[in-house]
Formats: sequence, C-alpha cells, structure tokens
Amino acid sequence: MAMDVVDYEIKGAEMQFVEIELDPGEAAIGEAGSMFFMDAGVSLDAVFGDGSQNQGGFFGKLLGAGKRLITGESLFTTVYTNQSQSKAKVAFGAPYPGKIIAMDLKQMGGKVICQRDSFLCAARGVQIGIHFQQKIGVGFFGGEGFIMQKLEGDGLAFVHSGGTVVKRSLQPGQTLLVDTGCLVAHTPDVNFEIQYVGKIKTALFGGEGLFLAKLTGPGDVWLQSLPFSRLASRIFAAAPQTGGGRTEQAGFGGLAAGGLLGGILAGDDE
Repeated sequence: MAMDVVDYEIKGAEMQFVEIELDPGEAAIGEAGSMFFMDAGVSLDAVFGDGSQNQGGFFGKLLGAGKRLITGESLFTTVYTNQSQSKAKVAFGAPYPGKIIAMDLKQMGGKVICQRDSFLCAARGVQIGIHFQQKIGVGFFGGEGFIMQKLEGDGLAFVHSGGTVVKRSLQPGQTLLVDTGCLVAHTPDVNFEIQYVGKIKTALFGGEGLFLAKLTGPGDVWLQSLPFSRLASRIFAAAPQTGGGRTEQAGFGGLAAGGLLGGILAGDDE
C-alpha cells in the first residue's frame, strides 16, 4: 500500500520540531502528546495502534496497540488529517534537546530498526512494529533490551535523538564500536552484537561500563551524542538531595547573600 507523500521542514537547533505540509485528504500520524501546532483545517483522531490503513478489523488494531505497549509507547497514536480544500500544516516537537532525523523508508528497503522511544511522527501508512533482539547478550547489555521499534513502509518517518546525531555508512565487514546507549537506529542488514571492554580496570574506572555495542556492516547506523538516560543521570546527580548536603549549603548561601544585599541597601538609605 502506497503511503501518503508529504512535504516537511525541520526547524530549530537544540530543540527542534518538524513541520509537515499536507495536501487535501493527506494525513500524518504522531506519537501521543507530540503535536506542536496545526492549521485550522486539520482534524485529529486518536486511534489504536499505528493508524496504518491495513490493520484489518478490531483484532488487527488491538494487535497493533499491543505491539506499541510492549515497546513502552502509548496504546494510541493520533492521526492528523487535512480536511480542508487547500494545503495545511501540522508540526511535531521533540521531547528533549537533540535532533530530528527524517528517514525515507522507500530508500532504505522499506524497514529500519530504532530504539524504543525514538519515534516521533510519520506519513500515514507507516507501520510501527516491534523488533526482537535474537542474541541474549544484546538483550541484557545492549542498552535497549530485547525489544526495539521497527518502522516499515515506503513513506517518510521521523525519529528523534539526544544531542547531535551522526550517520555512518558501514561497508561489508566494517565494524564500529559505540556506547550501548548511543545507538539511535540502524538498517536491518547491520549486525548488532555486544563486546566486553576487555579490561577489569577499564570497566570499573573508565566510566564507559562493561560492554560496548559492536555494529558490523553492510548498512547505515545513526548515533546520538547524548542519550536521554545519560542526560537524566546528570540531572539527578546535580539535583539537591534531601536530608542536608547541598540543600542546606544552598540555604546558608542564600541567607548570607540576602544579608549582604540587605546591608548594602540599608547603607544607601543612610
């Protein structure tokens, strides 16, 4: 089934959004809660599963919704349809700082594998499924577990990543070692394995963990410089902790600064 052919523009730098232009009757699907703005002629409808037109009957839609639940996504996606007689736009925003990647599935053989929470939006007809890691080592230590997302079709899909994104095209037999959380997506022909860092001292004190992702070509891979898990850990480490420590120090510093400022202001009044 042919997908809707949509035009798009990715805007912004650190916090990006993608603006999709719909012809009359065309539609886009978006992750729940990702919509930024839309023109008045666009209608929205929450549906089970991925909103693709080939989910026959109730059980087909229920299966699609179940796949999304397994990958950690919402049971629902939202379909945005242009009901007007002229072109209309709908925009989707990334949930955290990073880059939005446009993927033309037709040029990728109709399928791409990506991390579980990376899907943002797509042209109507793109199917969002699940991809099971066949190797137990990848499942336990690959950063994303046994289950990843699978995007299928011949239309445009958009995924988001953290920080800066880089695309690497691997030749047959060419190997790339990356941090397990930095993998955003890869084409199906890429072999994904887990490799031990090799030295106990490096594993314990190197700050990179015990394992690296080993990606072997042929195929394309997309990497992110700042995985959300890394960003979240930095925020948690810097957050004030209850029961003393930084909170009390900040409070004491605030009182001292307040007293100094009050003294200066009082001196000006004399």
